[in-house]
Amino acid sequence: MHLLLLLVNSIFLGSLFSLLIFWLIFLPKEPKFFVTNSTLTQFDFTNATNTLHYNLALNITIRNPNRRVGFYYNCIEAIANYRLKRFALVTLTSTPIYQGHKNTTVLKQVFLEGQGEVVFGQNDISNFNSETAAGVYNIDIHLAVKVSDKFGKLKTSYYTPSRKINCKLKVPLNVNETSAGGFNITKCGNVKIFSDPDTSG
Repeated sequence: MHLLLLLVNSIFLGSLFSLLIFWLIFLPKEPKFFVTNSTLTQFDFTNATNTLHYNLALNITIRNPNRRVGFYYNCIEAIANYRLKRFALVTLTSTPIYQGHKNTTVLKQVFLEGQGEVVFGQNDISNFNSETAAGVYNIDIHLAVKVSDKFGKLKTSYYTPSRKINCKLKVPLNVNETSAGGFNITKCGNVKIFSDPDTSG
């Protein structure tokens, strides 16, 4: 029994040491997500029917800062929220894309347009009216990714981190359908691809 326990401990410590060496060799860093441009040409809410009409276009940039780690993105979904209410969802990638070492991937003209039922409370409507008067809306874009990591020749299975990437945008309304002036490049937060790979698939 004592020998068995010693053997189990040795295997555990050996595996832990190997994992540490592996991690130190690759030194994986989280990818960086940015919304580099946003054009909002319609954002109208009809209180009588709880209907939100929207037309939003985004440019999204993904940077891989790693020298030895690549990423396969099997699916990226953009979920648009206003006042914590979802109003749109679009799939950005129709086929898997690979992002190599020290590489930048640009997803241009991601369109979220249409109309949908959104139930706002009085505080939501008050904030909507204030932002309409100011001409700038606080819109949250959540990115859900299904990703696989490539360490050298080793490729992991696809998985979906349970925490969505969050891009908190301040988007000016531009009714002339030209590039929205005043939009600032926004770095997205809550990127937990390595530290929160909860869901496999």
